Amino acid sequence: QGPLVESGGGLVQAGGSLRLSCAASERAFITYPMAWFRQAPGKEREFIGAINWPGGDTYYADSVKGRFTISRSVPENTVYLHMDSLRPEDTAVYYCATDSRGSRVIEGSPSLSYWGQGAQVTVSS
Repeated sequence: QGPLVESGGGLVQAGGSLRLSCAASERAFITYPMAWFRQAPGKEREFIGAINWPGGDTYYADSVKGRFTISRSVPENTVYLHMDSLRPEDTAVYYCATDSRGSRVIEGSPSLSYWGQGAQVTVSS
């Protein structure tokens, strides 16, 4: 397993909810911002949001704003992506990612150093 391990993907009906987890094995990652991306079949990887450190400020792409929420548990060294009001167009593989260069994480740079293995989310209509 890599330094970031995702869990919680699956199949859900449109309008439903799902929560993804991203557990970090490196203790140092507690102080790194964390980003979430997704990639749908035939499409480029899309930055959907991030949570900063310290302070926990969150940032979201317009496509998910108001429906998705990013949070983190410091004791568990885990970041969560809670997804509500899911739509078929949210179907994708979802990835968490981080880097010691925090600004690159918040900017959604595609060249971050550490990535999760990906979690499939499928939303049926």
